[in-house]
Amino acid sequence: MSARKYENLLNENLRKALVKVSGLDPKELPVVYPYLEFPKEKSFGDVSVTSALKLSGTLKQPPREIAAKIVSYLNEEIPNCELKDVIAKIDIAGPGFINFTFKPVYFYFILKDIMETGGKGIAKTDKPRKALVEFVSANPTGSLSVAHGRQAAVGDALCNVLEFLGHEVKREYYLNDEGNQINILGNSIYLRLRELQGEKIEFPEDHYQGEYIRGLAEELAPGAASSKPPEFYREYGVKRILDIIKKELDDFGVKFDSWYSQASLRESGKIDRSIELLKEKGYIYESEGAVWFASTKFLDDKDRVIVKSDGSYTYLAPDIAYHQDKYKRGFEWLINFWGPDHHGYINRLKSSVAAFGKDANSLNIVIVQLATLFKEGKVVSMSTRKGEYITLREVMDEVGKDAARFFFVMRKTDSHLDFDLELAKKQNSENPVFYVQYAHARICNILVNAKLSSDTLKNADLSLLDKKEELDLLKALAKFEWALKVAEIQLDPYPLTSYLQELAESFHRFYDVHRVLSDDASLTNARLALIFGCKTIIALGLSLLGVKAPEKM
Repeated sequence: MSARKYENLLNENLRKALVKVSGLDPKELPVVYPYLEFPKEKSFGDVSVTSALKLSGTLKQPPREIAAKIVSYLNEEIPNCELKDVIAKIDIAGPGFINFTFKPVYFYFILKDIMETGGKGIAKTDKPRKALVEFVSANPTGSLSVAHGRQAAVGDALCNVLEFLGHEVKREYYLNDEGNQINILGNSIYLRLRELQGEKIEFPEDHYQGEYIRGLAEELAPGAASSKPPEFYREYGVKRILDIIKKELDDFGVKFDSWYSQASLRESGKIDRSIELLKEKGYIYESEGAVWFASTKFLDDKDRVIVKSDGSYTYLAPDIAYHQDKYKRGFEWLINFWGPDHHGYINRLKSSVAAFGKDANSLNIVIVQLATLFKEGKVVSMSTRKGEYITLREVMDEVGKDAARFFFVMRKTDSHLDFDLELAKKQNSENPVFYVQYAHARICNILVNAKLSSDTLKNADLSLLDKKEELDLLKALAKFEWALKVAEIQLDPYPLTSYLQELAESFHRFYDVHRVLSDDASLTNARLALIFGCKTIIALGLSLLGVKAPEKM
């Protein structure tokens, strides 16, 4: 039986125990299936269950008392099923944690699963969903910034994880290609063009002043272009900068399935139709000459203007239509990555989703905090209008795509990220991405020297892996599935970077203590199988992050 089947069997027994102990219908249980978690401390066993603590409030009983009843049930059931082959003991700890310690054979099964499937049979979801993930979506007014780079790395890595788990995922870039910022972009190019013709220009403070604007103006033939209408410069600027953005993303390993234009959304009439539909549902009213969305009927703290008294849309109007269109295109799970300045915008948009009859929770907004760059111990300043900010392109040129992608995901999305450019360039164990990649390359070198076939590895006697460092590495392999599931639940690929560093550390610690290639052929084969499994998971994990797994370093 595979490790996954043992896990499912244990979860099913836990479900039966919870139902019997609580007297509740399975659907009424205040705990989420599956129930198994990895404890923070190794001394607490291999997996833990916190269900007793979560049931305590519902049952009005002490959690340790509930835990004792659950364990009593399991102790009666486990000897009569396959779980007896893999569970060594069950303990109750602290206020009511139930901790399980597995026999080594359980981890042998995990290693066999990895070798047989290449790790691709791990953690597949039982409920695949059709998801649309919108991220980056930077206004086409300049090159991508570090903040956009972080969104690109985080969003793309999460898409990779969700696809690996079995969801149908599409990536979308929402292109804000109209409005005041685009007008300013066009006029910035126009003014630089006049300046190139010899005019003395007083450049407005709110215009884009970076050298890239001068470069765009220089591409135009001054004599032929200086008399064009304003829309010419707007359209030219958007097209050229969008070309730059697409090339930056392509070099960063991020490819979008669709680029959704706000201008085309307006021209299609979908904004007016969505407002009319809300009106038919009774969620639109007029006041003070403006059109209001009654968002307080749902999740918002106040109603919102969607059409101003001058007849122009607020930012909310096209966003409402855009998200309605996402559902109309057949997506059932919407995930948006936004910057921290949009936090207050979440409930008004969720309210619009609910107003159209959709589950507000089917729209998930992930706020990605900003990143601060450090170079030679000093903070690198950023100013978009002045054009002095460090771009994603500059970060890639300085540290490389792999280091940039890994570092951008090394902190939780809701945490500010300090990006040390000097650390990202180091070729030693201080650099996290180098540390993980080096573990992979080191294993590749060992396997090349061993010259063994995959069949030999699959038939290895894994019971010989009984030393502490061997078991620790086996247990580290077992946490890969957990890291992916946490990433899915939290909509954040950060657990994967943390996990890969832990796995690499377990491998290096094992390798520092034990020789892989020895005079004992059976032990050698077993250890080769162990590190082959480790290599497989490191390569798979890095690929999900969009990072290469080099065979030589």
